[in-house]
Amino acid sequence: MSETENNATSSRSDLIRDVFLSLLRETALTSWELIKITVPVVIITKVLEELGMITWLGYLLEPVMGLVGLPGSLGLVWAMAMLTSIYGGMAVFAALAPGLALTGAQVTILCSMMLIAHTLPLELSISKKAGAAVLPIAVLRVGGAVLYAVLLDRLCRWLDLWQGPARLLFKTGEIERDLGGWALDQIINLGMIILVIFAIMVCMRLLRAIGVLALFERLLGPVLPVFGMSRQAAPLTVVGMVMGLSYGGALIIREACSGKLDRREIFYSMALMGICHSLVEDTLLMLALGGRFGGIFWGRILFSLGIVFGIVRLARYIEQRRTRIPTGTA
Repeated sequence: MSETENNATSSRSDLIRDVFLSLLRETALTSWELIKITVPVVIITKVLEELGMITWLGYLLEPVMGLVGLPGSLGLVWAMAMLTSIYGGMAVFAALAPGLALTGAQVTILCSMMLIAHTLPLELSISKKAGAAVLPIAVLRVGGAVLYAVLLDRLCRWLDLWQGPARLLFKTGEIERDLGGWALDQIINLGMIILVIFAIMVCMRLLRAIGVLALFERLLGPVLPVFGMSRQAAPLTVVGMVMGLSYGGALIIREACSGKLDRREIFYSMALMGICHSLVEDTLLMLALGGRFGGIFWGRILFSLGIVFGIVRLARYIEQRRTRIPTGTA
């Protein structure tokens, strides 16, 4: 083998090593954030379970969850996702799901609710910094999550979709298990989530390398001006939809501060990103949880575009009505 070939082989090896180490670092950083949330959440959930409060909380949340065909106790999963993050919701789900006989449709509905409304304290603050009013965005996300879940539940029942048992990622263990067995199950579940995170990091790198992320941007970019956004706001919104609200919101904040976007298109952009963002990473997480792709990906995109289109049309109708009504009489 020549010196040139040796150098090329060495360069490839160095590149592979650097990529692998980079993936490990990203996984470690994300996993540490996960662990900081998950461990307290799992312990609190276990305490609540032992005290019988899971059942009590289930009764409180049962009316909302009953609307969407879910057991009341799963309301705790959604509540935790809204207050902390998707990972917090996953931690509670890992603790509760093994004791429930869930269908694929039910897991898909729950995943969809978490995807639409999660990490609200942080993400609503991003919307506020971008210039979108907090209360309308909060109502849109929470109300949108419930509305989409209701529609998806009815559709799944009508078409008999995903009615078989859900494929759970997490270890179920025995129904009656001691504290040591429970702790071992949670460690195994946490390890599974960390493996999922690593797999997602790899997928994201591959999708970016082969141009899938750029393809999403090209497909969605020409469509968004129909939804009340200018050519300037549309690409930024697509970035947020594909990569995540934090990234897309940061770009919108920058453009909003420059005065290039008006308040109305900022609101439309943040509304669309709020309901439908992180299409790749969060979708992969929910797929690992047992959600079905059609419900958590295509359905979420169509629903979010439909909702924002309706808001745009309603705003234009109200504006037209105002312009037709005389401001005063002689």
